[in-house]
Amino acid sequence: MVNRNPLAVLYALCLAQSLGCALPAQPSGSARAVVFAPNYNAEARVEADYAKHVEQLRKKLPSKDFSIVVERPFVVVGDEPEPVVRRHAADTVRWAVELLKKDFFTKDPAEILDIWLFKDGASYRKHARELFGDEPTTPYGYYSSANRALVMNIETGGGTLVHEIVHPFIEANFPACPAWLNEGLGSLYEQCGEEDGHIRGLLNWRLAGLQRAIRARRLPLFKTLMAMDAAAFYGSDRGDNYGQARYLLYYLQERGLLVKFYREFQANHLRDPTGLQTFQQVTGERDMDAFQRKWEKYALELGE
Repeated sequence: MVNRNPLAVLYALCLAQSLGCALPAQPSGSARAVVFAPNYNAEARVEADYAKHVEQLRKKLPSKDFSIVVERPFVVVGDEPEPVVRRHAADTVRWAVELLKKDFFTKDPAEILDIWLFKDGASYRKHARELFGDEPTTPYGYYSSANRALVMNIETGGGTLVHEIVHPFIEANFPACPAWLNEGLGSLYEQCGEEDGHIRGLLNWRLAGLQRAIRARRLPLFKTLMAMDAAAFYGSDRGDNYGQARYLLYYLQERGLLVKFYREFQANHLRDPTGLQTFQQVTGERDMDAFQRKWEKYALELGE
């Protein structure tokens, strides 16, 4: 039986070329043959890679209830009707990727990543166990670098999805990024919108917890927060750490300094691994103790 699926044909042609195989001769009078130049079209290879990935992904779908939508650099898989999955792919994934790349990221993740969108909490927990052997520690979603997957309970909204999209882009563009900035940037965009063609973080539920922590005087100094390794950041005070990191970046955003800070920190991280020196240079804040008092006052007034 002749396979006339154009993607399958394209994949076969790409494979033959990569293996140095001769392409079949075209019958006389047939359509013009495909000619591979020495620098063969990389876009065609990418299409073939996605076609092969989707073919393999279909084999492990838990049921026929799942739909697959390619939304580069991701493949979106969901157990809602296909039009709904396509809407999530376009309105959340594509939108977030385009705006994040405009301000922060130049490289896509090195490998094709899957975004699993489960329709509710029961489906999310069940399939996280069955597909990945995971017991989710959050009701919203998470990024698994080992499984090359973003695993989401989409019933909770698209905010966590945008948050988790940040992480593989950080991994690809700024692998030395400290935990405070990685999670701070992700958290900033878990409640977000668009303004003048740029992504913008909005006030969210983390503010109330942050304000309680400020009043209880339990926040670390910024130089301590920025120097935390992953174990310390994700430790017992992780909720406070997320809130403090998020609203520090929110402060920079509101002063038009966030993109400048990110780019300069990324460029200079070898001499400034925590970002503290870059923060001081970008903001002009030399006395960080005085700045912390000013920032805490600012944070307590947010939302009033």
